[in-house]
Amino acid sequence: MITKEATETAPAPVRDEPEPPRPAKRRRAWDEVPRWHIYLPLSIYLVFTLIPFYWILLFALRPAGSTSLVPWPITFDHFEKVWTERAFGTYFENSVYVGLATLVMTTLVALAGGYALARFDFKVKNAFMLALLCSQFVPGALLLVPLFEIFAELKMINSLGSVIIAETVFQLPLSMILISNFIKNVPYSLEEAAWVDGCNRLTAFRIVVLPLLRPGLIAVGSFAFVHSWNHFLFALMFLNNQDKQTIPVGLNTLMSADSVDLGALAAGGIIAAVPVVIVFAFIQKWLITGFSAGAVKG
Repeated sequence: MITKEATETAPAPVRDEPEPPRPAKRRRAWDEVPRWHIYLPLSIYLVFTLIPFYWILLFALRPAGSTSLVPWPITFDHFEKVWTERAFGTYFENSVYVGLATLVMTTLVALAGGYALARFDFKVKNAFMLALLCSQFVPGALLLVPLFEIFAELKMINSLGSVIIAETVFQLPLSMILISNFIKNVPYSLEEAAWVDGCNRLTAFRIVVLPLLRPGLIAVGSFAFVHSWNHFLFALMFLNNQDKQTIPVGLNTLMSADSVDLGALAAGGIIAAVPVVIVFAFIQKWLITGFSAGAVKG
């Protein structure tokens, strides 16, 4: 027999409480779009992008006189021809020398000028920044005559140094703007803390700021290298001897008024493109980070 006291002290039966409703997953706009609406335009764009590259490979790898749409049998005669008979080995060395020298000079000068623009205030700072921006609207062809006169007075015509200086001057405005904006994103308090610890300004910059500028330096350096590698006008005007010319000028020598050696021209184009593709494949992450950070207004 169950007493009244046992009934009052007995635990209440446990009831299964319903689970609280889960919040509905927010649907994004592109989740409602059928996949083929995305993949089809991208596939068409990819086809139109890759067809020119396939066409270059076709002319470079198939035998001379062949009209096949498939490069078979594959031959490397065109590459051997442009590398030995057309002196593309010399052009390649000159382009590497000009590109690396332009990269180093542009990065060093832009680093010094960008730091001054980011950390110091002076009276003509706004006017100087405006002049840097306006210089980007000046085409390189307008600089040919004054640069030629200057290099002629300095006896630097037909010297790779003239092309390096011209390319560096042409790349500096944009490079300084990018570096200065990137330095503005580095907190000034980090340098002040280094000064408190006994570092001077140069040491603080080298230890604290410079490691944080790696993406920006890679972006500026790669941009300067690629531009100097592909630039045709300065090398054509300032270099006369064949052993001083660069790859863009060498490609121009493969075309004449009467005929064009398509196989050799395609092989030379691939030789010119491969180093740039390899460089961008390795620095792509740093390049995107550097340009996005350098584009932020300080």
